[in-house]
Amino acid sequence: MSPNPICVALDTPDLDRAAELTRILKPHVGYVKVGMEFFYAHGIAGYEKVAAAGLPIFLDLKLHDIPNTVAAALKSLMRLSPRPAIVNVHATGGFDMMQAAAGAVDGQSKLIAVTILTSLSDDDIWAAGFETAKDTQGHARSLAELAKRAGLDGVVCSPHDLTGIRHDLGRDVLTVVPGIRPADAATQDQKRVATPAAAIAAGADILVIGRAITGAPDPAQAAVDILAGVRAG
Repeated sequence: MSPNPICVALDTPDLDRAAELTRILKPHVGYVKVGMEFFYAHGIAGYEKVAAAGLPIFLDLKLHDIPNTVAAALKSLMRLSPRPAIVNVHATGGFDMMQAAAGAVDGQSKLIAVTILTSLSDDDIWAAGFETAKDTQGHARSLAELAKRAGLDGVVCSPHDLTGIRHDLGRDVLTVVPGIRPADAATQDQKRVATPAAAIAAGADILVIGRAITGAPDPAQAAVDILAGVRAG
């Protein structure tokens, strides 16, 4: 894995803009995240154009379906060139789905599970039907433990859930953390957020950062400043 924990999120349908951002940010970030908005707009050709810059790719498609379907989809994604460094599924797909996903990836990429989206609050998970979940942190910890038992390499989790997940699962689980905002940035549509330095201190391995970098007047300098803040603690 990259020694630079910053993963810049290319959450844009603009292919040329995504390719340009990847080019100028390559010296300053460790990974680039290709999500649904981009991949559904540009498919494999768009993925390959972004990947040509040479940064490790986190292909953030959050697969969630029956076990056979997810396994077949991941086998197709393993044929991408270059192969994504990280792929993910939703932990709420269950143990069997995650176990099938792990078998399909077979160690070719890091496979991680999304626990609770950073846009969801305690009230939101209750309203969604998870009445047995006391709160988002407890539910995220249960899903993270399930993912580890299913053979996955790690989880995507809110910075608010990191301490508990690290306590339960130790340091050998990869933690990819969205909801990262510099102290002076707006939270926008995410409810459970943290600063980059706070997330690293809580145990994050990879920080997913989007608009704070891609929407900055100088994205490269924004990435440099964020990394300096992380390393300064």
